[in-house]
Amino acid sequence: MGLSTSVLAIDAGNSKTDVAVVAADGQVVGAARGGGFQPPRVGVAAAVDVLTEAVGRAFAQAGVETVGHVSACLANADLPVEEAELAKALRARGWAASASVDVRNDTFAVLRAGLLEDAEPRGVAVVCGAGVNCAGMLPDGRTARFPAIGKISGDWGGGGGLAEEALWYAARAEDGRGERTALMRALPGHFGLSSMYALIEALHLGHVPMERRHECAPVLFATAAEGDAVARALVDRMADEVVAMSTVALRRLDLLDEEVPVLLGGSVLAARHAQLDARVRELLAERAPKAVVRVVSERPVLGAALLGLDAVGAAPDVYVRLRAFYAA
Repeated sequence: MGLSTSVLAIDAGNSKTDVAVVAADGQVVGAARGGGFQPPRVGVAAAVDVLTEAVGRAFAQAGVETVGHVSACLANADLPVEEAELAKALRARGWAASASVDVRNDTFAVLRAGLLEDAEPRGVAVVCGAGVNCAGMLPDGRTARFPAIGKISGDWGGGGGLAEEALWYAARAEDGRGERTALMRALPGHFGLSSMYALIEALHLGHVPMERRHECAPVLFATAAEGDAVARALVDRMADEVVAMSTVALRRLDLLDEEVPVLLGGSVLAARHAQLDARVRELLAERAPKAVVRVVSERPVLGAALLGLDAVGAAPDVYVRLRAFYAA
């Protein structure tokens, strides 16, 4: 396989993990999907066990026991100290013959997958899924990033955050503490309930599992599309946050006045909600007029694999072959 330049790519999110074994010529010779990667909930060792199961199946398909380099983009690797801890844990599994392991936050997988110019990977990505995060990179290795661990690090929004805000406004609208909004009927109606009081009770007592709260975000967007002022204001605020993060990252990398891609990923942004998408593009046109906005449709595991090829100094035709595989 050309072991020294083969790559194990890992993209591990909260809900699922994708792995790929990439040969030295860019062919994907093994791939597997596994469960979610949640070290804060289960601990590092148990979380890495989930990766190990998927990696084992990919290695078996590829007919290998080790590779030359491991490129892992992991959810919950939000701080450099966490990346270092996880890299140590992955190195201990012996997947790379030379113990060459690189761990990054999973936002970098979306960023690298969306950068179509492999010779000079530079740009910024904002990922808005359950939460929200942003990362930027330059060819010389410099990056811009945020802790992105919730309100204590200044974050707002994402699908989970939007769902909580929608519930908050709907509850206050129903009991009179807040302004009227169609959310107070739309949200409980989605769950087959007659009032926000009934939904609050159902969530509190577990009759509606708390993990189903994420279903409130699509209801919010639908309500906004129907013209509800409260819902529209929340969607506008999400757009403002996306633009704030991306412009700060561009500024940190001295890219604010250059033609550079700003990539949008994650389930909320990839859905291309008309109001959200239009406002993000409008604000970016004002604050970073040369930015080229693009919604990323490529699979994040491709980004992890491309980062691996960057690390091993792969030839241009190797990138082409790898991209062709995922395009197909």
